[in-house]
Amino acid sequence: MKIHIVAGGPETYIPSLKDYQTEDAVWIGVDRGVIYLQQAGIIPDRAFGDFDSVTEKELNTLNSSAVHLDLFPAEKDQTDTEIALKWAVKMNPEAIILFGSTGGRLDHFLANTQLLARYPETKIEIIDRKNQLSVFLPGTRSVHSDSRFPYISFLPVSPEVRDITLEGFKYPLSGCHIKLGSTLCISNELIRPSGTFSFSSGILMMVRSTDE
Repeated sequence: MKIHIVAGGPETYIPSLKDYQTEDAVWIGVDRGVIYLQQAGIIPDRAFGDFDSVTEKELNTLNSSAVHLDLFPAEKDQTDTEIALKWAVKMNPEAIILFGSTGGRLDHFLANTQLLARYPETKIEIIDRKNQLSVFLPGTRSVHSDSRFPYISFLPVSPEVRDITLEGFKYPLSGCHIKLGSTLCISNELIRPSGTFSFSSGILMMVRSTDE
């Protein structure tokens, strides 16, 4: 099972959701994200939020539909996206993808990137039209060339990431230590069909991007 969460960020940042439609995908709408799903012709399995970004008419339509709505008050200690992500992690899926969680307000975007670092044991990605974000614990992993996202950056999201080694990249590294706030590993590229990255401690974010 893969859980795809569509939040209510600006629609212009959201890729074609149908491109990610698979038989094992469970679709979750967060606030206005449930409207985006319906517009894409995808029936959400569940929806979370206070739904303060949908119109009264849209909410009435949702209430009369077969969608399972988890309604929450507007004043609460967690964002709607965090509530949905917590639920998704408890389902122990193979992977989670977040859409609609970039663009617009920077506070929401930064909070969403920190949510990834909160659950590094779970495979979670944030995907929009120009970026793909994921977080990793120590180890060695392969990364394959993807023409959609040619640029690859690595950012520490813990105070330090130690012994980072990049092989198969335009700018290789060997046993390098990088601290939070370092820009050393920004905008790299693969020079082979695949490469590897590894590190011994810390939490590392990989961002794959395009200028197009």
